[in-house]
Amino acid sequence: MGVYEELQARGLIAQVTNEEEIRKMVNEGKAVFYIGFDPTADSLHVGHFMALCLMKRLQMAGNKPIALIGGGTGMIGDPSGRSDMRQMMTPETIQHNCDCFKKQMSRFIDFSEGKALMVNNADWLLNLNYIEFLREVGPHFSVNNMLRAECYKQRMEKGLSFLEFNYMLMQSYDFYELFLRYGCNMQFGGDDQWSNMLGGTELIRRKLGKDAHAMTITLLLNSEGKKMGKTQSGAVWLDPNKTSPFEFYQYWRNVEDADVLKCLRMLTFLPLEQIDEMDSWEGSQLNQAKEILAYELTALVHGEEEAKKAQESARALFTGGSAAQMPTASLTEEDFTDGQIDILAILQKSDLCASRSEARRNVEQGGVSVDGEQVKDIKTAYTKEQLSGEGIVVKRGKKNFRRVVTQ
Repeated sequence: MGVYEELQARGLIAQVTNEEEIRKMVNEGKAVFYIGFDPTADSLHVGHFMALCLMKRLQMAGNKPIALIGGGTGMIGDPSGRSDMRQMMTPETIQHNCDCFKKQMSRFIDFSEGKALMVNNADWLLNLNYIEFLREVGPHFSVNNMLRAECYKQRMEKGLSFLEFNYMLMQSYDFYELFLRYGCNMQFGGDDQWSNMLGGTELIRRKLGKDAHAMTITLLLNSEGKKMGKTQSGAVWLDPNKTSPFEFYQYWRNVEDADVLKCLRMLTFLPLEQIDEMDSWEGSQLNQAKEILAYELTALVHGEEEAKKAQESARALFTGGSAAQMPTASLTEEDFTDGQIDILAILQKSDLCASRSEARRNVEQGGVSVDGEQVKDIKTAYTKEQLSGEGIVVKRGKKNFRRVVTQ
């Protein structure tokens, strides 16, 4: 099985512009491909996982990845469903975020000796002359065709600014520049980016002739993959200072039963034969599959040692033991009243709930436990002595845990 066939078998490819040629280039290691990343944060999150794993798979087969940082396009809107305009970022902030991205990506991608590149589209977009850009790029785009694109049709109902309308031209120009500068002959993106990607392929062919090799592939569930990065309590980051290895492990340990095999195929590097054997697993065996998924992905991002610690802590938590790696919330003297603190304050101060009213609802609905025992009374309080030493383990819902201790 070639690498392209493996990508298909793992459910990663949805659409391509020229399957036979793409298959040949990918399998022979001749693809120089790019995937774009938005530098609006100083850490990648699990919604980027699919793209990172794809880049790793293709590089292992001899292909060359280009991680394109959208420092230029990030300064305008993206007509893919966002309701708010992006915040303007300083060049220093963008560079800091790029440095953080590269450090995290290096766990997946080998940047040594030119085997992969990280480039910023601000290098060419910010210096464009508007009139020259219109003359060079504008004639190759039909407004009628652009308005038929799904990404724009969705935005038309809410209002599409001219600023955002330019996004397709900017993204298409990225592919054109990458083709000229680095010989980039292939682009990957989410299913919500298909129209923009086709624009880039067409721009290269129109400007450089039909023989120019420019291919597009979309990832089947990239838009769903972006949702993976969000939970009720916020984003699940790859930075251990934002999301601890234990929290990261627990996130994958608690995926839905229906998603576990899909995630194993798409995101891990386990042999397909091993994953296919799990197709018939049910009940407690599915929990074992979730443990395998959580361990493999935690090891990929944080290393084997942290993955083992997270797994041991998760198992200890389940059996009532000591979960040493669990994220901890520390209370100060000021948090206590007459030497006590009630459960609602604990939930709020440990960031398990955003407010006392939310904490009250969770307790009243039976969604809170302390050291494995359900808390039924909102007036339940704990002393400083009870929170000293190893403290208490507070759980909200099925996935949110904190060890709460006094300083």
